[in-house]
Amino acid sequence: MDIPGLPARRAALRLLDAVLRRGETLDLAAHGALQGIRVDADRALARALAGEALRWLVDLDALIDSATRQVLPDDAKARSVLRLMLAGWLRLETPPHAVIATALPLLVGGPKRLAHGVFSTLVKRTARLPDAPTLPGVVAGRWGPRAEAIAAAIAVPPPLDLVLKHPAETDAWCATLGGMSLMPGQVRLPRGDMVERMTGFAAGDWWVQDLAASLPARLLGPGEGRRVLDLCAAPGGKTLQLAAAGWRVTALDLHARRLDRLRANLERTGLAATIVQADALDWQGDEPFDAVLLDAPCTATGTCRRHPDVLHRIAPGHIHDMAELQARMIAHAASLLAPGGRLVYAVCSLERAEGEEQAARVALTPDPIGSDELPQGLLPTPEGWLRTDPAMLGEAGGLDGFFIARWRAP
Repeated sequence: MDIPGLPARRAALRLLDAVLRRGETLDLAAHGALQGIRVDADRALARALAGEALRWLVDLDALIDSATRQVLPDDAKARSVLRLMLAGWLRLETPPHAVIATALPLLVGGPKRLAHGVFSTLVKRTARLPDAPTLPGVVAGRWGPRAEAIAAAIAVPPPLDLVLKHPAETDAWCATLGGMSLMPGQVRLPRGDMVERMTGFAAGDWWVQDLAASLPARLLGPGEGRRVLDLCAAPGGKTLQLAAAGWRVTALDLHARRLDRLRANLERTGLAATIVQADALDWQGDEPFDAVLLDAPCTATGTCRRHPDVLHRIAPGHIHDMAELQARMIAHAASLLAPGGRLVYAVCSLERAEGEEQAARVALTPDPIGSDELPQGLLPTPEGWLRTDPAMLGEAGGLDGFFIARWRAP
């Protein structure tokens, strides 16, 4: 019979292996790693353990190395188990005896005594983590002067942001849900409650969307019956925003399963859009659009607060490949605009190659973003672009890292 909590630790170990050895995302890895775990609390624990181990990986490894005579290989199973043991103790506040009881069985036939000894040594030393995670050196180098502040901002998972179908009801929803608002049509709540059980979810009065992720659609303004193309639309937050703002939306995405989620979101909220399954690089509409929103595929390093796997699996080659794809998508998106039409380009990435360097090459007429279009505390760049990172709006809980730019067609 399994020890209580052991299935969750086994799943967390599989998650770490999938991310660090195979380069999978946590979300993709979860499908296989959590198979057979039916208790929601155990599934959540496995995700939390793996997530905290990835968030603090550099610092956990430093602790492990400080208590071993010979450095364990990066891919050694004992190192991965120790990472989870320390994450459980230092981040999830699991008592040391419970950590030992649920983790050492993962090393049956392996170096159980080594793991037990290293962990016990660190417990006796009352080991501690720093106030903020240490970023991998290559990541800190890419993020430059903001790296230290970003690291501090990802020390804890982010709050929960909701976008309202009816922005005029912002104050009422803040009161109903016990949240705060950083701009009309948005409510911010502490993490913890199951979204599906919250007031207003089943009725479709709101949907979950990070504050930064909600800004690209806002920057197209009211639709007033005009036509907009939402490229790479699924799972649908931007489509819902645009439809609620009065646009006639064509929502395009390549992946059928993701489009199923978009359809479900439209049905729940009672909003309407024309759904197209197609390759965004090949598709041609019957007539030009008044606006195109391109939230392009990217490395997603700006989501590191909620997806700490991006700190360890994104390499320069990934950034280069994404930047090439984004350049092609921007050119195609521009070709779908009517004269005078607006193009908004966005990526949830902190990489300049996917943001500033990408925007500098666009040949359309700049349509600078104004400070009056943004939440208080955010400012456009001198070029009229917007760059956010997790350390901004820190006192209010931060936001994801995004780059957003806007242009008009001739």
